[in-house]
Amino acid sequence: MSEIAPFIAFEKVFKSFGDFKVLEDVSFHVNPGETLCILGRSGVGKSVTLRLIMGFLYPDAGQIEVDGEEISGYTDAQMEHVRKKVTMVFQNGALFDSISVGENVAFPLRERGELDDDQIAIIVDKMLEMVGLAGMTDRLPSSLSTGMKRSVAIARALAANPAAILYDEPTTMVDPLMARLLGDLIQRLKHQLHLTSIVVTHDVRFAKRLADRILFLHEGQVRFFGVWEQFEATNDPVLRQFIEMDQWNLPQLLTVNG
Repeated sequence: MSEIAPFIAFEKVFKSFGDFKVLEDVSFHVNPGETLCILGRSGVGKSVTLRLIMGFLYPDAGQIEVDGEEISGYTDAQMEHVRKKVTMVFQNGALFDSISVGENVAFPLRERGELDDDQIAIIVDKMLEMVGLAGMTDRLPSSLSTGMKRSVAIARALAANPAAILYDEPTTMVDPLMARLLGDLIQRLKHQLHLTSIVVTHDVRFAKRLADRILFLHEGQVRFFGVWEQFEATNDPVLRQFIEMDQWNLPQLLTVNG
């Protein structure tokens, strides 16, 4: 058994909406500095899992731990310090459309109230450079592509100096080149900043590039939890169908240069 204490852990978690069981007896863990990719068809509870970690939803039963704290019953106020450790990049970016890219990235820094304007400006420029958007401080989000908005959202998440980032379908509705760039960025952040990451995705090849471990959810339950090599070699018919359908559906461009 590993001596490393998980940074995020689910233990027998259940979540339903009315009669619809979204998660049923779900257990998994993510060690510090690891990247976990959550795969599965639509509606299997992938995004719900992220919202449970952030405290936006509450489990019906089971335990959720973040950095050694059992957070399942935490109030919104109690979750505030947890959300300083763990931040989330939403599928739509969740940017403020009425303010500039720079002010979006600066938002968590201003909320903290510990830095002056010059310090904030330096950090904002550094974050935008890190995600490949140097010089776009004064642009409005409406002038950016979907992929660029996601990069701004990642820069804003980084500005909060978290220990972990949760990504909800980062490559949905972006072109293959931008999907590759986002994957490169997530990988770089892991290696440079030693961030713990959970990436919800439907893209098997994207997961192969990023994941230390794979969690596959099916009909609300854990169908697979393990390393990529085990996932790729599985004889489970549900997993094999998912892997093979992905190979048919993804654009050929994704295989260019690797």
